[in-house]
Amino acid sequence: MKNKLRIGVLYPLYAAEDDYPRLAAALKPPVEVQVVHTDSPNLHRIDESLITGSREYLLASAEELRPHNITVCLWACTSASFAFGVEGAQRQVQDLVDALDVPASSTSLAFLSASQALGLKRVAVAATYPEELSNVFRAFLETGGVEVVHMGCLGVWTGDEVGLMKREEVLRFACANDHPDAEAVLIPDTALHTVDFLPELEAVVGKTVLTANQVTMWEALRLANRLTPQSNLGRLMTVVP
Repeated sequence: MKNKLRIGVLYPLYAAEDDYPRLAAALKPPVEVQVVHTDSPNLHRIDESLITGSREYLLASAEELRPHNITVCLWACTSASFAFGVEGAQRQVQDLVDALDVPASSTSLAFLSASQALGLKRVAVAATYPEELSNVFRAFLETGGVEVVHMGCLGVWTGDEVGLMKREEVLRFACANDHPDAEAVLIPDTALHTVDFLPELEAVVGKTVLTANQVTMWEALRLANRLTPQSNLGRLMTVVP
């Protein structure tokens, strides 16, 4: 029997980090997560996202993961990975690989991996961010080969506020930002709680929904070669590329 998988999660500030132990416990077999909180200026702005995802900030927090004997490391922040562009996001995780000597990725790169695994070419996005930051995510996806046919922007400035959104608000927001030409709806903010109602999200929208914390955990399992079909965690968690 394989040893229990230990996933290191670097998470900016505090909002929906409790989604990760929930996901870890729901998986069969369950995994362990070690969450380390990173520094962040907090606002959903491009300049502040670049600070949050800076090499200095990330590597300082990565040092805290070193004693925990992790198998894989995930930078669980979408905006502070896509703000660097696809090549910049790849350099960002390479810094983590070099520092920790384990496979690493980020939420933004996980969205590309998940879209590829599902064969998605056209998506709608329900972004909690202001418009300027949301459009950077659009550019990131399109550089990665995923066309955005609709971009919805809620205009929330902090992860703190996003973390307080209730299930009913998230369901309405997802439905409001679907599009007939979209093969899936992407919800990119790791500050948003979604893990407790992933099947309901897909049921009310009527198609695949990918959420930030869900794709982050899926990417961790993929990198660790531990993907097995899961139930009640959304369509993505049934996919083993």
